[in-house]
Amino acid sequence: MEKLENYTFESSDGHSIIHCVKWLPDREPVGVVQLVHGMVEYIERYDEFARFLTSKGFVVVGHDHIGHGHSVEKEEDLGIMTGAHPSDDMVEDILTHFSITKKCYPGIPYFILGHSMGSYMLRKFLACKSAYLEELSGAIIMGTGFEKSAFCNFGLFMISAISLFKGKNYRSTLIRDLTYSAPYKQYDCYGKDFANSWLTKNIKSVEKYYSDPYCTFTFSLNAYRGLVEATKYACSKECANKMRKNIPLLVISGEADPVGNLGAGTKAAYQELKKAGIKDVTLKLYQGDRHEILNEIDRQQVYEDIYQWVDSHC
Repeated sequence: MEKLENYTFESSDGHSIIHCVKWLPDREPVGVVQLVHGMVEYIERYDEFARFLTSKGFVVVGHDHIGHGHSVEKEEDLGIMTGAHPSDDMVEDILTHFSITKKCYPGIPYFILGHSMGSYMLRKFLACKSAYLEELSGAIIMGTGFEKSAFCNFGLFMISAISLFKGKNYRSTLIRDLTYSAPYKQYDCYGKDFANSWLTKNIKSVEKYYSDPYCTFTFSLNAYRGLVEATKYACSKECANKMRKNIPLLVISGEADPVGNLGAGTKAAYQELKKAGIKDVTLKLYQGDRHEILNEIDRQQVYEDIYQWVDSHC
């Protein structure tokens, strides 16, 4: 039977203690999958998927980002990020966890999966930390999209302007609502209509999400700065061009995911990676699926497809 371990490390932000979880298989591991979670959630939400991977012999590790889950001391600190560039801190924390885990499991295949905000952090990580990743076997970029630089610049301007008057820890519903751009308009984004949620068609999963205080806080302005800065960089030609050309990538999302502009943004991200000369890039979109494909009604097929891709690159 698989085992769970909890542990911590010090964040790059200089004060947060990062909460980590490791899921262990009941036999000699065949590989490692590191999970990078999304915005306004936490790593234990991936428990079902992690246990699926351990049943296949993989060690699975993940941590709560700064401002998330059990990486904060008090509930009122959820969504607060203090650094000048929080995305840099999150990327450094991904590297720290990668380095810790590689030391524990040398010589076996190692993959990283990033979802939603985590997908943008992962794309930035793959570019900015490529010198450290010769032993990385592949990466899964999930629930991702492609935003124009001008849109990101407008968001950063608004964040800076409001911060001047309210401070960087202010929780702005205006900025929150601005992030729900046109592709979101057909969905409920506030937990009022579970059946029409932007998250997933799985009503039980949506109900659980909106009843969880670790999933219902509002980002601070500085946390939004981190998200938008990472998104802007991840969608730049520089980011794709700096990635290793021989790293296998799986770009995977719901076709009805508003983060990926209902498939168009996900396809644009895929094309940018292909144009940069990355040799092994696979795109997979699930018809009718929304943002959280690991919690969708057809999630067992998603699990199996991810496993098959990982197994084929071991």
